[in-house]
Amino acid sequence: MAKVQSEVSADKLALFDKLVATFPEVQLKGATVPYTSLNGHMFSYLSKTGTLALRLPEGVRESFLKKYKARLCEQYGVVQKEYVEVPDALLRNTSALSKYFALSLAHVGALKPKSASKNESGDTHATSNAQAMPRGQR
Repeated sequence: MAKVQSEVSADKLALFDKLVATFPEVQLKGATVPYTSLNGHMFSYLSKTGTLALRLPEGVRESFLKKYKARLCEQYGVVQKEYVEVPDALLRNTSALSKYFALSLAHVGALKPKSASKNESGDTHATSNAQAMPRGQR
């Protein structure tokens, strides 16, 4: 069976991977849409267009939008009210972006974990059946 490749540019994927690697407790998941999650809650993803979306708590989100002249994410015509689009310049600045990634991780860490569910074959999984990608295979 052929592996599904991400449509995201290799450069953007490498920048996202570099950011995630600064947090050893976090794994990059998803073959076609790379993302991170904790306790069943997704908190960042790289869209098919190569835009990094970051889930931030309300106060931080508002200041981020203002500081970086950013906007809320929109996917398939739906505004994702908790996610901001990270500007490319900030994506290239891992040290500055890691502050917001840490706040995003802490935000979802404070949420009630999503319960595991069983799929049709009876396997227990969190809300996604995507496997974590080993660091060298992204």
